[in-house]
Amino acid sequence: MEYVHYEVKGRVGYITLARADKRNALNFEVVTELKRAFAMAEDDDACKVIVLRAEGKVFCAGADLEYIQRLQENDYHENLLDSTHLMELFRMIYTLKKVVIAQIHGHAIAGGCGLAAICDLGFTVPEAKFGYTEVKIGFIPAIVKVFLLRKIGEARAKQLLLTGDLVTAGEAEKYGLVNFVVPAGELEERVFSFAQKLCEENSRQSMEVTKEMIARVQAMTLEEGLQYATEMNAVTRGSEDCQRGIAAFLNKEQIKW
Repeated sequence: MEYVHYEVKGRVGYITLARADKRNALNFEVVTELKRAFAMAEDDDACKVIVLRAEGKVFCAGADLEYIQRLQENDYHENLLDSTHLMELFRMIYTLKKVVIAQIHGHAIAGGCGLAAICDLGFTVPEAKFGYTEVKIGFIPAIVKVFLLRKIGEARAKQLLLTGDLVTAGEAEKYGLVNFVVPAGELEERVFSFAQKLCEENSRQSMEVTKEMIARVQAMTLEEGLQYATEMNAVTRGSEDCQRGIAAFLNKEQIKW
C-alpha cells in the first residue's frame, strides 16, 4: 500500500499513516488503504492488539481539502458514495473485534481528530492539539458526531463541534477524547508496553465480547440491555477462555494469554 503501512511486533499490529507530505490528510485512496489495513489486522492471528499511528509531524490533518474541492463538482449520489466510504472506515474501527489504540504524536484535526477519537484508547503527547474545525470552513463534522456523542457526551461534543476551537492535549484528556498524555520521548514505548499488557494479561475473547457489547448496548432500552447482558454473561461462562482463566486463578497459577 502507498499511504498506509502494516506490520506486527510482539502481537501488536501497527497501522501507520504514511502521507506525511500532506499531513496524513484523508482522501478516497487513504481511506481505502486504512480499511484494507484494519481488515488485515483483524484477520491476522499474529496480531492481538492494534495501534494506529502516523509518520511526519502531524497525526492527521483531516480531510484533504484539495480532494474535497474536486468533489464539489460531483453530484449528490457521487458525494454520498464517498461519504459512505469514510463512514464505513469509522464504523469498522468502532466495531472491530480487536482493541485499537491511537498513538497520537502530533495534531489531530477535524477528520483526524475523529480518527483518533474513534479508537478504543488514546495516548498523546502534550504538544498535540485536537479539534473539529469543520464549521470554520462551511463544512460539518457529520459522521464523527455519531461516535463523539457516545464517547464524551452532548455537552462536550457541542462545545467542540459548534465552536470549532482547538483544545490542548490536557483538555482532550479531561474531555475523554484521549486517555493518557505522555512525554513525546516516551510515547512509543508507553504505547507498546500498554499494548503488551493487554496481550499478556487479558483474554482475546473477553476483550472482543466486551468491546462488542459496549457498542451494542447503548442503542438498547434498559430492559433490552439487561437481558442482552444477562444472556452474554451466561454464554461466556461456558467459553474455553473463561474455564481456563478461572481454573488458573483457583489453582493459583499465573496465566499468560
